[in-house]
Amino acid sequence: MMHRLWTGLLLVWMPLIAISQSPSHRAFRPGERVEYKAYYNWGFIWIHAGNVRFTVKQEQRNNPGALRLNAYGKSLKSYDWVFKVRDRFQSVVRENDLYPLQFIRDTYEGGYAVDNQYIFDHNRQKIYSQVDNSKEDYREDTLDFKPPVFDVLTAIYHARNLDFTQYNIDEKISLSLIIDNEIYELYLRYQGKERIKIPGDRHYNCIKFSAMLVEGTIFSGGEHLSVWVTDDKNRVPVMVKAKILVGSVKAILQSAHKLKHPSVLSEQY
Repeated sequence: MMHRLWTGLLLVWMPLIAISQSPSHRAFRPGERVEYKAYYNWGFIWIHAGNVRFTVKQEQRNNPGALRLNAYGKSLKSYDWVFKVRDRFQSVVRENDLYPLQFIRDTYEGGYAVDNQYIFDHNRQKIYSQVDNSKEDYREDTLDFKPPVFDVLTAIYHARNLDFTQYNIDEKISLSLIIDNEIYELYLRYQGKERIKIPGDRHYNCIKFSAMLVEGTIFSGGEHLSVWVTDDKNRVPVMVKAKILVGSVKAILQSAHKLKHPSVLSEQY
C-alpha cells in the first residue's frame, strides 16, 4: 500500500486554489521549508511509512523573478523492500502572480516510474506536455487552456493565500487543475474554523476545508479529503486526511522553518 500512501499524500493537496496576492502580502517566502510524516491506515492502525518535504527557493539562473517550488517524498528504508517510493515534484512560477511556467514530475513507486513535464505559455494559452511512464509510450501533446490553470504545487501555494473571510461556511470555490495531462474542473469547500490536536500534544487553531478529488487508481472521486491550515497569515497545512480505495492516508506537520510571518507554530518551531 506504499504507493497509495505517498501518491495520495501529494494528491490530497491538488484541489486547492486561491486568488493570487502581491508578494508583500504572500503567506510564504523563499527559504521556507515544511516537513511532514505520512501515515497509512489499515483498520485501526496508523503506520508511519514515509516522509515529505516542501521547499521554496528564489530562481536565479534561468528565470530571474521566478520562484522554484519543490516537493520530495520517500518511503522509509524499513519499507523499501515492500514498496520503494522516491518522488520529486517541481514547479517554476512567476513571482508576481504565482502562475506556473514549468512543472516536472519525476517519480518512482514500486517499479512504476513517471517522468512528466509541462511548459505553460500564458500568452498563447497553451500547455506543452511531455508524458512518459512505465505503462505507456512516450508522447508529446499541446493542450489549450483558459487561465488560470494550475499544477499540483502551484495549487498548494496559491491555496495558502486564500482569504477565507470572503467565503461562507459550505461555500464552494471552483478551480482548474492539470493532472496526468488532463485539465479538470474541481472545487474546495470552506468548512469554518476548528481547534485540533496532533501528535506531540500540539494544539492549533485552524481553518478547515474539504476538497473534491479526481477519480482514479487511488481515489473513488468526490469530497473525501479534509485539510486543516493554521489560522494565521502563514496558512501552513497542519494535517491532511483523505479516504482512498483501500484504507486512508494522512499527513501530519513535523517542522516548519523560515516562515514569513509570526505564527501559531512558533511555540514548537
